[in-house]
Amino acid sequence: MGSKLISASMKMRRASYLISLFDQTTMGLAALIDGNRVTGIRTAATAAVAVDCAAPHRALRVGVIGSGFEARGLLLALASIREVAHVKVYSPTPASRERFADEMRHDLSLHIDPSTSAQDAIRGADVVLCAARSRDESPVLVGEWLEPDMTVVSIGSTLPEQREVDEQVIARAALIVADMVEEVAHDTGDMIAAKKAGVNFDDKLFALSDFVGGRTPGRQPGDIVLYKSVGSALQDVVTAEMLLARARAKGVGTELLSSIVPVSK
Repeated sequence: MGSKLISASMKMRRASYLISLFDQTTMGLAALIDGNRVTGIRTAATAAVAVDCAAPHRALRVGVIGSGFEARGLLLALASIREVAHVKVYSPTPASRERFADEMRHDLSLHIDPSTSAQDAIRGADVVLCAARSRDESPVLVGEWLEPDMTVVSIGSTLPEQREVDEQVIARAALIVADMVEEVAHDTGDMIAAKKAGVNFDDKLFALSDFVGGRTPGRQPGDIVLYKSVGSALQDVVTAEMLLARARAKGVGTELLSSIVPVSK
């Protein structure tokens, strides 16, 4: 069992994430794990699960908006379970998108091209991976750019003040899948803005677990599917447990020099 601790300062624009795991038999501290890295792994893994269920079963054409570690993680996770035919990536900084393309070509041997605009990056794509927010929190993905049958992943709006996709993305989606339905619906800036604009999404918003389990309406030809993720501490703890088991099996990691001592209660 475990917990995720977040230490954050909006004034300093910095945060640290720590996951602590405990042995359920002894209550002893089992591990301290970098929560920031786990957050990236979990975000990418759950998104890959959603895309795998939604996207056509063929080599995928992928458009990526963003060039940071989250965009990299999304593409790596997707490419680990599905064949990717071609990738286009956009970042407002030319050097960043060129570097991203170079790294992905090297790491994945993918056919990947930098794009000069977000609209060009997603044109003709089966899957859109959106992992970017503008500095002024204006949406970076516009609904009118979307094409029929697209599967869209949005991970960049997790708080009420944050924006990543505009209201038309929400309106055009025939099915919206969320890892945490209530939090996505009520605590993310994209959904709050959509509701204020009169976009009703209550009857098309479903949990990822229901989507994977086949308990949601079936996707019809031409439907756009949107996966929105905010993450959960439970997902992080489960991911950290898997990493701990792998570290023990491979004999890697650093043993704690000292630890806390469980007490009788």
